[in-house]
Amino acid sequence: MFFDPLYLLIILPGVLLALYASLKVKSSFARASAIPSQAGWTGGQVAQAILDAEGIADVQIEPVQGYLSDHYDPRAKVLRLSPDVYRGRSLAAAGVAAHEVGHAIQHAHGYGPLAVRNAVVPVASIGSSLSWVFIIIGIGMALQTLAIIGCALFTLVVIFQVVNLPVEFNASRRARQVLLVNGIVGTDEDHEIGRVLNAAAMTYVAATLTAILTLLYYLWRSGLLGGRRD
Repeated sequence: MFFDPLYLLIILPGVLLALYASLKVKSSFARASAIPSQAGWTGGQVAQAILDAEGIADVQIEPVQGYLSDHYDPRAKVLRLSPDVYRGRSLAAAGVAAHEVGHAIQHAHGYGPLAVRNAVVPVASIGSSLSWVFIIIGIGMALQTLAIIGCALFTLVVIFQVVNLPVEFNASRRARQVLLVNGIVGTDEDHEIGRVLNAAAMTYVAATLTAILTLLYYLWRSGLLGGRRD
């Protein structure tokens, strides 16, 4: 269980997709970062313009350290943008900023999947931290009940990843739409931004695939999926 090469073999598709997606994100972001937006706005200005256009006045924008550490905090109602995005005037900065504003728009409009994702986050975090402990002890000591508890906990992680997909896809769709509708980018610029956002979306697909494959492995090793309990 501790060093099972079969586990690596099972999750290999997810790992390979994750590596490919990571390379695509970096290359697409670097490419779009070298292209200045015709509007000449910083990512922070783009985010504020979209919030104003959507009538969202209770969301703050602030810079945060890190590379592509951009995120929207629904509890604090704060949009945090990395330095390259917050101050950048490129298409990459505009696209990433708009994507994160997309989450703020989802929150303001009560987008269902986002509410579900936010509700699942705490329990998914617990599941991610404790599931492997129960599974290892359950398999090692032939206590299937513990293994079942571990698999149930990890199922919460899978649920989070699955629910997260429509949230991220919808945010990207909203981002491209609001950029075009508000005249922040042109149709030719939208194509380049789409490359960045599509590459980013692939990372979420990879994470979901890896989580599902990991759960299948846990179920098999626990004897719950036609496997063995050694």
